[in-house]
Amino acid sequence: MDILGVVATALWAMLPAYVPNNAAVLAGGGRPIDGGRTMGGRRLLGDGKTWRGTLAGTLAGTALALALSAVTPAVSAAVGHSLPRFPVLAGLGLAFGAMLGDIGASFVKRRSGRERGAAFPGLDQLDFVVGALLCAFVLAPSWFGRTFTLPVVVAILLVTPLLHVVTNGIAYLLGLKNEPW
Repeated sequence: MDILGVVATALWAMLPAYVPNNAAVLAGGGRPIDGGRTMGGRRLLGDGKTWRGTLAGTLAGTALALALSAVTPAVSAAVGHSLPRFPVLAGLGLAFGAMLGDIGASFVKRRSGRERGAAFPGLDQLDFVVGALLCAFVLAPSWFGRTFTLPVVVAILLVTPLLHVVTNGIAYLLGLKNEPW
């Protein structure tokens, strides 16, 4: 597969993981997952991780995976590369895994003394990727093995931080986020 095919596959395969955290922000509010509990005097996760946001993000990412599967043949023909379809469990794994990765990062941030919204370079850009890939591997291992080849994973790790910075900057400018990271 040439470089364009690798990048196209990387972006396409990760779309159901890229969308959930944005959907969670738009769904906003609701009961915090940690219920206000603390550990060592610090919140476990904080008010930004809610049941509503987690459910909305997971549903949005899974629905996107199903929609992408429906248009895969047409998009593959248009870009000139064979793109993967998403079995339901793969879409669910990518979407829910992205949410779990972000929740795990919040836990790490609280343990390290960072407040909600504080930057944590590296973790902020790749937490959801790790969660999405792990959950997709667990729920759809054969699809995962066919889709996430080494070159595709490398492309994801290189492109995702750039996309993360750009999309968060746009959300900040639109007033959807309090900080640009």
